[in-house]
Amino acid sequence: MDVARALGCSVQLVRDLEAQGVLPVADRTDSGYRRYTEQHLDAGRAYRAFAVGMGPVAAKAVLRAYLRGEVATALALLDAAHAQLHHERSLLEQTRRALDHLAAEPVLPTRPADAMGITELAEALGMRPSALRHWEVEGLLTADRQGARAARRYSPEHVRDARVVQQLRAAGYRIPAIRRLLPELRRAGRSARVTAALGDRESTLTNRSTALLKGTACLSKVAWPPPGAHRVRAADHLPGAPGRRHPSGRTE
Repeated sequence: MDVARALGCSVQLVRDLEAQGVLPVADRTDSGYRRYTEQHLDAGRAYRAFAVGMGPVAAKAVLRAYLRGEVATALALLDAAHAQLHHERSLLEQTRRALDHLAAEPVLPTRPADAMGITELAEALGMRPSALRHWEVEGLLTADRQGARAARRYSPEHVRDARVVQQLRAAGYRIPAIRRLLPELRRAGRSARVTAALGDRESTLTNRSTALLKGTACLSKVAWPPPGAHRVRAADHLPGAPGRRHPSGRTE
């Protein structure tokens, strides 16, 4: 099928997207073959781009809303996706600044009075003690303990690790990635490896933002009502919508 080939996906996926209301319902020939137009291709391209920018579930929600004529809802979902990307980009910049500060921050010789308990550290970071315990289980954080039942005590080095982990988690880094980066931070502060990881994260955000722009451009080409809109509404239990014929386009 030409549409599947142009979208770089399987014929079955095109049919599934149509059945899910992500693509307009195609007219059919007398022999039962689907007849796709450029409108279907533009809708498919919009979905593929949005799937990169906001994930497939949200992308489907945008297309479904638009094809139902709920343009304001579709635009609200797009606004939310852009706002999320802006938030993630802001957190990434905060992480850069925080790591620069932490890398330059000297760790003075530890004194017993400088250590913090788990409740004190959790309160200082604005989080729950259970999160610190989870980080310990995942190998992101350690604490000084005299025995299995002894209370945890966090030295200044441990506190700095906790602050680094908190910043990276807030910026969207997963635990396995943080586990790989922490040794580099402990040894050399802002190492080339850490800088590269931050750059990779920024590239990912840029790709998602670009995908949203491309998807919006494709969606703007899908005129309302798009092909099959009357049947989408009928499927939503709004009977009586008049049928209409469309010029023949791409045929499976």
